Amino acid sequence: MSNVLSAYNDLIKENDGIYRALFKRLGLSPCTFWIMYTLREERSVTTQTGICEILHEPKQTVNSALKNLEAEGFITLSYGQDRRSKCVSLTEKGIQLAGRTVDKVMLAEQNTLLTLSGQERETFLSLLRKYTKILKDKTEKIGGAI
Repeated sequence: MSNVLSAYNDLIKENDGIYRALFKRLGLSPCTFWIMYTLREERSVTTQTGICEILHEPKQTVNSALKNLEAEGFITLSYGQDRRSKCVSLTEKGIQLAGRTVDKVMLAEQNTLLTLSGQERETFLSLLRKYTKILKDKTEKIGGAI
């Protein structure tokens, strides 16, 4: 079993390395990249809370990245239906940046998935979903002092 775990960890780390190298070449922090990715993927105004949920990132991390994106003119933040939720949308400048960065990555990912057959894609996602759910269940109670 340790060979399977080693192979899995090697692949996950290689995948992470692919994205880290991409972030560096694109000049974007990981959180900034994934926020822009989410906004392009959703194709509509998204709330800050929704972005946190999609990215599985703390509110403070997302808020900091959003403030930087807003300061650079890539997004606008506006109040939604109530004063507690902020809506996030790309500005024209943000759309242009996404076109040079995030959209190209999304296209590469889509083309990569298309190299798999429909059955392979379904199997891949089904197994990854199952593994992730079981791992989450088995690790939720791990923690404590060192």
